[in-house]
Amino acid sequence: MDVSYPGFGSIVVDGVTFDHDVVIEGEAVRAREKGPSRSLRGAYGHTPLSAGEAIPWSAPRLVIGTGASGRLPVMADVQRAATEHGVDLVTLPTAEACELLRSMKPGAANAILHVTC
Repeated sequence: MDVSYPGFGSIVVDGVTFDHDVVIEGEAVRAREKGPSRSLRGAYGHTPLSAGEAIPWSAPRLVIGTGASGRLPVMADVQRAATEHGVDLVTLPTAEACELLRSMKPGAANAILHVTC
C-alpha cells in the first residue's frame, strides 16, 4: 500500500487524499471513528486512541501514526488489547509510520494514522 504524509492535516493512501484520521485494515481504508474515545478528551486536551474504538486486530502488527509531532495519546488499554490479540504494536509519528508501512509486505500490518498534531 502506498501511504504518504504530505503534511499536517492530510494523508494520501493509494493516490486518494484524506483530511481526517484513517484506519487501514488489509486493503480497506476508512475514517477513524473517535466517538468511543471522545469522553477522554478533557483529560488530554486531545481525543486519545482507546480500546473502545474499532481497532483492526486482524494483522500481526498494528502501526499507529501519532501525528506530525507524535502527540496522539495512545491509552494503556490499547497496549493491553494488542498483547491479548498477539499483535505487535508500533507507535511512531505519522510520517515515520507511513515510511514503515511502505517498506512492509502487503497484509503484514494494519494501521491507524492521525493527520494532525
